[in-house]
Amino acid sequence: MLNSILLSSAATTTTVGMTELFYCTLASILLGLGVALCYMFRNTYSKSFVVTLVLMPVIVQTVIILVNGNLGTGIAVMGAFNLVRFRSIPGSAREIGSIFLAMAIGLATGTGYLVFATVFLVLVGVITIVLYSTSFAAPKQIRKELKIALPEDRDYSGVFDDLFDKYTKGAELIQVKTVNMGSLYELRYHVILPSPVVEKEFMDALRCRNGNLSISCGQVSNLRDEL
Repeated sequence: MLNSILLSSAATTTTVGMTELFYCTLASILLGLGVALCYMFRNTYSKSFVVTLVLMPVIVQTVIILVNGNLGTGIAVMGAFNLVRFRSIPGSAREIGSIFLAMAIGLATGTGYLVFATVFLVLVGVITIVLYSTSFAAPKQIRKELKIALPEDRDYSGVFDDLFDKYTKGAELIQVKTVNMGSLYELRYHVILPSPVVEKEFMDALRCRNGNLSISCGQVSNLRDEL
């Protein structure tokens, strides 16, 4: 498991033949597919990102084989990766973890440790599936973004405080703005709903208070699963 299929010809370099290159590349593609499947499990995704996860182990493996102990080539590759980093945008915690997993697989296959890479992927994949299949680290409270319209002649200060005390575990007024040519106020709140949720009863009580004007309740727009 801890032995490389690549033969060492010197202290810092290894000999890579066509057979070894074929096995490494095939293992990188198959393990890249495994990384992509782990990322897709119970997750929203785009095709471009999934394809990137499949190809990344092959790319990293090729880079490692080409460097092969050459200091100058290694420095050039490091500079190229830095340029790619500055052209990328931050992703979610799961996306970043999947990228690091694919890179680790590519490093292992690029140095010939195919069995170790396979065992490592199986171990991480099983842990990922188990954790996302259970309620581990699931939030016990539901955070929502609430938008309520009020007539312009209505004082919005504390108008819903009693309803928030009854139906929520916390509410914070985030923004107030005028809409519809200034004839309405739009109040934007972040509220924490208890579990089990009584959202319909809460919305009905709000409609009675704001004159049956527009009310929307959805996910918090700026709440991302980031590192």
